[in-house]
Amino acid sequence: MTLNKYYPDSEAVSKSSIGKQLEMELRIRIISQDISKETVLSENQLANEYQISRSPVREALRVLEKEKLLRLERMGVIITGISEADIEEIYDIRLLIESFVVNRLLESENNDLLIELNKIAEMMKVSIRYGDIDEFSKQDMKFHETIIYSINHQQIAMVWDQLKPVMECLVILSMRYRGLTNYDDFSRVIHNHQLIIQALSEKKTALVEDAFDKNFNDVQNKVESFWRSPEMLKKARDYSG
Repeated sequence: MTLNKYYPDSEAVSKSSIGKQLEMELRIRIISQDISKETVLSENQLANEYQISRSPVREALRVLEKEKLLRLERMGVIITGISEADIEEIYDIRLLIESFVVNRLLESENNDLLIELNKIAEMMKVSIRYGDIDEFSKQDMKFHETIIYSINHQQIAMVWDQLKPVMECLVILSMRYRGLTNYDDFSRVIHNHQLIIQALSEKKTALVEDAFDKNFNDVQNKVESFWRSPEMLKKARDYSG
């Protein structure tokens, strides 16, 4: 049984608990404004909508409350959503994390990491060749996560793990938006990732700065207006590749 309609379906999703599936589906619905801010819901309402018991609903809502996407109150569930300021801050934190990690990596050998990153970059190319934008998003997240985990820094990994679920939805929706409006732009996105690999390989600080400027500032500038458009958010939410 799978509850997902908007969140990308996968073998990993189908093996997740019902509560986890609901959490993923509600998260992308809230972030894409399918469920508007200030909407009031109830556990019973969600249980009836998804034809499940209240226990997994409660499990999902507790996680989303920790992510500040909703509030649990006596009157029900109040959707708080996500603002442009929230999105900017999430990207800021991600940039801080990856900048720190990459600067650490410049001080050590990382041949195994480079091999893995090149493999992921190739999978990104394959995804775009076959028109699978959601798979591209998955590989994009894997690329950056591989870098973050590579220095075995437990506290940074913990912060990333907390940030990842919302970040993943932002990436999925923004990549779908790119696919719907400017598919050829994926070549440039892939090039930006290859620039990060080159920077790590050549261990040049200036190249690292250029790579991060292109990969992060570019992403934020390209999708900023997207988050203000309910129409484009709906198209990205409804996308099926």
